Amino acid sequence: MAQAIQINEFGGPEVMQLVQTPDRQPGAGEVLISHTAIGVNFIDTYHRSGLYPLEMPAGLGLEAAGAVTAVGPGVAGVVIGDRVAYASQPPGAYASERIVAANRIVVLPEGINEATAAATMLKGFTAWYLLFKSYRVQAGDTILLYAAAGGVGLIVSQWAHSLGVRVIGVVSTEAKAELARANGCAEIVMASDPDFVTRVRELAGAAGVSAVYDSVGEDTFIQSLDCLRRHGTMVTYGNASGPVKPFSPLELASRGSLYLTRPVLFDFIADEVGLHAARDALFAVLISGAVKVSINQEYALADVAQAHADLEARRTSGSIVLRP
Repeated sequence: MAQAIQINEFGGPEVMQLVQTPDRQPGAGEVLISHTAIGVNFIDTYHRSGLYPLEMPAGLGLEAAGAVTAVGPGVAGVVIGDRVAYASQPPGAYASERIVAANRIVVLPEGINEATAAATMLKGFTAWYLLFKSYRVQAGDTILLYAAAGGVGLIVSQWAHSLGVRVIGVVSTEAKAELARANGCAEIVMASDPDFVTRVRELAGAAGVSAVYDSVGEDTFIQSLDCLRRHGTMVTYGNASGPVKPFSPLELASRGSLYLTRPVLFDFIADEVGLHAARDALFAVLISGAVKVSINQEYALADVAQAHADLEARRTSGSIVLRP
C-alpha cells in the first residue's frame, strides 16, 4: 500500500501522521505518479497550522516529481514511464504516490532530475510570477528581497541577477548572508538591523528600491513600504510572521503613490497557457545554468515533522526535499 502524511486537526508539526492509503487507479484525464521526491514549502506550514484552512482529514504538500505508473482514459501527451512533476492544488503531495490531473503536470526534459524538479516547481514558479508578473523587473532596477537564503529567495536572486537587476537580500545570519551573496545578492541587510530602512536606503540610494518582495508579512510590512521609491511596488506574498493587519490606503499615498499587490501563485498558472509559460521560463533558466538549485536538506517522508520544525525555526536554507 501507498503511504501519505495526513492531518486530522490543525496545529504544530506533531499533528502530521504517516498513514497507509488504499491503491487507486486514475480516472478520465488523470495519471498516477510514483513520487521519488517531494518539495517542502512554507505554505505547507500555513495549511498545517490552519492559517490557510483545509477540510479534515487533509493531506499536505503542493509539489512533487516522479514517474507515471498508470494513465487514465482520455489522457494525451503522457505515457507510462514519463518523468513528470507538478505544483498543484489541493494539498496532498506528501505521499509515496498520487493521482493528479494530467493537465496539471509537466514532463521533465533531459537535464532536469526529479529532485531538482520537486525542489523548484512551486518555488521556481513563484520566482517567475514575482519577477515577471507582480513587478516586471528591468535591467538596472534595485529590489529588496526578504528570506534571500531561502528556497524562493535563492532562485529569485539568481534569476534577477541574470537579468541585470541589483538585489539587496535580507537574511538572519552571517552564514545565510554568505549563501545569498554567492547566489546573486549584491548587498545584504540583516533582518535584525535596528536601522533597517536607513541601511536599505544607503545601499539603494535615497530614492529607495523599485520593488520589495516580502514573504514575512506582519512584522515587516510598514518598514518595507518605507524602503520603496516613489511609485514603487510592494509585493507581499507570504506570512512567515503572520498576515498583514488591516491598514489605511493612505499609507501608500503618503509614501509616494505606491503600488501594492498580494499575489497567489495558482492564479498565474490556473490554465495551461499560464502553466506552460511558467514551465518554459523556469526550465530555460535551469538548463542554461543561470539558476542553480540548492537542495540543502533531505528528510524521509516519515520525518516530515522534523522538516517542518527546522523550517519554522529558520534552521534551513535553500530547498527541502522529502524522500518517500
